[in-house]
Amino acid sequence: MRASNADRERFAQILHNALGEGRITVEELEERLDTVYAAKTLKDLEPVVADLPGVTATPGGAIQPAQTQAVAGPDSRIGGTAGSQMSFAFMSGASRKGSWVVPPQHTSVAFWGGVDIDLRNARFAVKNSTITAVAVMGGIDIVVPDDIVVDVSGIGIMGGFELNDRSERPAPPAGAPVVKINGFAFWGGVTVIRKPRDKPTKQIEE
Repeated sequence: MRASNADRERFAQILHNALGEGRITVEELEERLDTVYAAKTLKDLEPVVADLPGVTATPGGAIQPAQTQAVAGPDSRIGGTAGSQMSFAFMSGASRKGSWVVPPQHTSVAFWGGVDIDLRNARFAVKNSTITAVAVMGGIDIVVPDDIVVDVSGIGIMGGFELNDRSERPAPPAGAPVVKINGFAFWGGVTVIRKPRDKPTKQIEE
């Protein structure tokens, strides 16, 4: 049977629940989601969740999400008109913080300068966002709240590209926004700081 968009979303929700429970890693989540959204039939979806709870077999043997499992609703922070797709600092400084909407793709470049990005009071235009950070003889600091999924995969060349985890939360809740941070630092540094969310403020995008 051909898979519908609703079928794919149900299986994707099982994967996000599994991440929140610590059953799979962020890398495994991304790999499995690629398979889910590329699936053409229900049979294509079966192997993705075969080793996870929250599924049941139909009389015909096909695997389906369990109807009795509680499914988290969409995160209230997802949605809105996307903000700036670029933050650039050349021998100066730039910032993106407060109440702004993170676009699906945001590129941050610091050349002999510094960029500060804070997502703790941000919204997200879509569930899965990517921030590409490039620091050349400069620095980029990205603060993320501990109730979203963050995946850091940048490279440091005579510089640093690192995640500084200051939270004791083991995993974000199911259905939380997902932010992938990649890029590189050359004679500079990109630091992603994961920590608890501050109380909401009325600060607007700078």
